[in-house]
Amino acid sequence: MKITSGIKRTVATIDEHHSVLDAAKLMTENYIGSVVVTSHSQIVGIFTERELMMRVVGKDRDPDTVRIRDVMHTDQLKISPDATCEEALQLMEEKRCRHLLVFDDDEFIGLISLRDIVVLNLQEKDDLITQLEGYIAAT
Repeated sequence: MKITSGIKRTVATIDEHHSVLDAAKLMTENYIGSVVVTSHSQIVGIFTERELMMRVVGKDRDPDTVRIRDVMHTDQLKISPDATCEEALQLMEEKRCRHLLVFDDDEFIGLISLRDIVVLNLQEKDDLITQLEGYIAAT
């Protein structure tokens, strides 16, 4: 199954000069686990709950004074909207991440998370079960 239907096309963004506290508040207000980091309207990274815990809280740094640019994940983990769920899961496992930036060539399309992929896989399984039940009932 392709990841297309699971892509979040509206994503929260934050400028790299903002504080970690600003990002944490944005994530809390929107019930999300990541924000896309920008500089001059260009994507320069991603900041997730993992960076918050590992690079700020776990190192006893002050989230109000630490800037996003200093702790964001700069290795932009990109995937095509034509990728399958299996390909996305493989990349997430390989890179040890839970969020991927979706790009169609150089155009940013949105974000997909591990949770989104799990939901897609469950929907696919439910569809298969429904098809099999229909087949069994017809015979």
